[in-house]
Amino acid sequence: MNVTTMQTPSNAKVVQSAADALSSRKKGLRALLPFLGPAFVTSVAYIDPGNYATNLQGGSEFGYNLLWVVVLANVMAMLIQNMSAKLGIATGKNLPELCRQYLPRSISFIMWIFSEIAAMATDLAEFLGATIALNLLFHLPMLLATLLTGIVTYLILLLERIGFRPLERFITVLVMVIAGSYVVETFFSRPPFAPVLYHSFVPWIGNHDSIVLAVGIIGATVMPHAVYLHSGLTQNRIVSDDEMSKRKIFRFNTKEVIIAMTLAGLVNISMMVMAAATFHSKGFTGISDITTAYKTLTPLLGPASAFVFLISLLASGISSSAVGTMAGQVIMQGFVRFSIPLVARRLITMLPTVIIVILGVNPTNTLVISQVILSLVLPLPILSLIYFTRKKEIMGTLVNSKIVTVLLIACAVLILTLNIILLWFTLFP
Repeated sequence: MNVTTMQTPSNAKVVQSAADALSSRKKGLRALLPFLGPAFVTSVAYIDPGNYATNLQGGSEFGYNLLWVVVLANVMAMLIQNMSAKLGIATGKNLPELCRQYLPRSISFIMWIFSEIAAMATDLAEFLGATIALNLLFHLPMLLATLLTGIVTYLILLLERIGFRPLERFITVLVMVIAGSYVVETFFSRPPFAPVLYHSFVPWIGNHDSIVLAVGIIGATVMPHAVYLHSGLTQNRIVSDDEMSKRKIFRFNTKEVIIAMTLAGLVNISMMVMAAATFHSKGFTGISDITTAYKTLTPLLGPASAFVFLISLLASGISSSAVGTMAGQVIMQGFVRFSIPLVARRLITMLPTVIIVILGVNPTNTLVISQVILSLVLPLPILSLIYFTRKKEIMGTLVNSKIVTVLLIACAVLILTLNIILLWFTLFP
């Protein structure tokens, strides 16, 4: 067995620990530790500012009724991200690279265009979230806050030059800040247990507005760029030259996906529960933007709760913006074999946010719309993921079982169905 990766001192230490785990010289938690990282990085996409916008709006307008959508979206995300990670482990290539290699050029090009649109919508949501947080926390002008967000995220991405581990650790710390913040928020809001449990598992449809929000929640949870990125994070991280070792690596990655995505799911549930318990239950059903939520939290739960809310939003915006830029690089390099300097991509992806800020467009409405766009683009990476992971000649022994393929197809059908319903209600309100 030969285990390798891109060599830096930081990476070499992780590779040695992984080799010890694969040869059973390390067991239990110590064996899992070197494989922790990729799922926590991609989990940031599931707790980004777009989630804040959709979950706050869903909780304030419909109470606990849409919790089942959050749970369903997170279960689908867990399966989809695990398959994306497996694709990178099995093939040594990421999803965009495989699309370019195996699909007709015209289809691959169309997928690239739509993926870039999704990446722009993602970056817009993430930049706006961090910008709003800086504006409310430090009273910075929105434009200055946007530029500061760009600088901070660029500096975070520079960590990758010394190895994948420092960047993974930094992102994981920010994820823990977000999770810890919502433990505190849940304590402040004191939600009733029974309706939370009931609505987490019992579906409720409602009207046109609730369906639009449901699609937005799925778009904010199962993210196209995260599907592409996860395969890119695992393709060269811990590389083995034999099928048995690849299966072991995948089992460790599956455990990591379950841990990271469960944490992200609990944060999303906590967001909506806080909004339902704090706003909806007290008659504040018009909370449809982050700024209003912050200002309303202060008199309802106190300044400490409002401060924690902004800290979590800032951590979410900065971390997810960095991850979004990483995903953009994977998408461009994979689909069209073209890359641009990191600083140039950072500046280009900032432009939509700068324009939104200058024009004075409502940022939270923009966040919700961006999540609907993401949901409409989502079927493309999912369908391509199903296509590749079911082919034995591509996946080897890690090819999907029939039940996994069926579950993936069910996810794709559900997302397509929700999108058709959304378009119907949009065209015929």
